[in-house]
Amino acid sequence: MSKAYRGVLKARINKVYGGDVTVNKCRRLKARKEATARDKQLCNWFINMQTNRPSPAKKRKDPVVGTGKKPKGSDRRLYTDENPKDTVRIKFATPADARATVRKVKKISKPFARKIQILTVGEQRAKVMGKTEVASIFKRGKETIRKSRKNV
Repeated sequence: MSKAYRGVLKARINKVYGGDVTVNKCRRLKARKEATARDKQLCNWFINMQTNRPSPAKKRKDPVVGTGKKPKGSDRRLYTDENPKDTVRIKFATPADARATVRKVKKISKPFARKIQILTVGEQRAKVMGKTEVASIFKRGKETIRKSRKNV
């Protein structure tokens, strides 16, 4: 419906004043003696659309680093490491690397969910690379962490 309004109004403004539709041209068209009820209706619609537009989005301040919240349109996006000191490096090139990573994850003082998340990343990456033995090592590591949590 709005496209039809715009087309009719544009044709009328172009015929009377020439050029693009503006709020001032609409006001002048409404004020004319020959203005029809339809012209007034279209101009009111256009003026309302132009003047009641939401203001452009204010530049929001980036959330505090370390909260895990990353705003849209920000330089800090999904794959940024906000706290590199907190990063747990994982290796999965060989089964020995995978075992060492599982040992390291078991020792670190991180929440249970974080440990599972780290081992899941290793498992998924190994699966994608076709390293089924390494993936199974990570999977077993997750199971042992789950069992040790239940026993506590």
